[in-house]
Amino acid sequence: MDIFEPAKIGTLELKNRLIRSATAERMADDAGRPEPPLVEMYTALARGGVGLIITGHAYVHPTGKAHPAMTGVYDDELIPALQTLSETVHREGGKVVMQINHAGRKTSAEVIGQRPLGPSPVAQTKGAPRPQEMTEQQIEEIIHAFALAAGRAKAAGFDGVQIHAAHGYLINQFNSPAANWRRDRWGKDAVSRMRFFERVAAAIRDEVGDEYPVLTKLGIQDFVRDGMTLYDGLEIVRHLADWGIDGVEISGGLGSANTRKDILRPEDEAYFLSQARMARRVTDLPIILVGGIRSREVMERILEEGTADFISMSRPFIREPDLPRRLQAGQQKSTCVSCNRCWPPPGEYGVKCRYEE
Repeated sequence: MDIFEPAKIGTLELKNRLIRSATAERMADDAGRPEPPLVEMYTALARGGVGLIITGHAYVHPTGKAHPAMTGVYDDELIPALQTLSETVHREGGKVVMQINHAGRKTSAEVIGQRPLGPSPVAQTKGAPRPQEMTEQQIEEIIHAFALAAGRAKAAGFDGVQIHAAHGYLINQFNSPAANWRRDRWGKDAVSRMRFFERVAAAIRDEVGDEYPVLTKLGIQDFVRDGMTLYDGLEIVRHLADWGIDGVEISGGLGSANTRKDILRPEDEAYFLSQARMARRVTDLPIILVGGIRSREVMERILEEGTADFISMSRPFIREPDLPRRLQAGQQKSTCVSCNRCWPPPGEYGVKCRYEE
């Protein structure tokens, strides 16, 4: 199957099957407003021919800011600044979806000015501060914040939203028995643990209406001791269509298992492929596959076997924002070597390729 064949996710019509996966760009001011370099990045991506841009995660509530320079969508006053991003992409003929997120325990008091929130007072890593266990009132407040954030993305002209339910952030924390030790309706068993995600999805759908595209990035497996198993993740996948979700991007890792280094051979690519194959058995939703995909041969084999409907990449688009046009012109794979030096070290600004050949 050709990666440049048009396709749809819900009502969202895309010119090809290549997706720029959400990447924390770290190019916003202290209030979360996008700065000019972020607009320039999206211009380059749209001109480069990608079918869909998924933004870096935007925080839905002040307590959900994961790191400095993170884009925000927690206040109506941010809508005009966010609109500059959607308009930029649309002028270049592209489509853009906003990824919305709450960090939960995966932040710090230095970033948000208070003790981080979590489903349970379980530290992210040994020696890390324990988060504050969320009250019923706080849970309802954050569910409502996700819905309002989706409404703001729609008002700002984005073509859809993607709920971040992966990589150890708040929804993933509620889903995971390693992070969620509650004994109430939000955590006493697998059904209770997925309730927060279900409620977020329902609130968003109520806010944006039936036709607006709502996607999710799902951590389908935690890869940590006592964490969410693949079976647990598949149970969530079974429910996504009923929750009003239009498409699912398969990822994983409660900690750092979601990003691997030194992907140099085709056999190293698509490291969530086996999980996606299992997900395909339990859902008819469009599946977006991310995870170290680099070569056109691998992309087309995945599409041809029907495991995934779309190919999603992050680091290759940091190095080559025009990768789709390069592939169309005959280039066979991304030149990204997955060195993981994209994100800015202290004193540097923004995500960019820092590989030195």
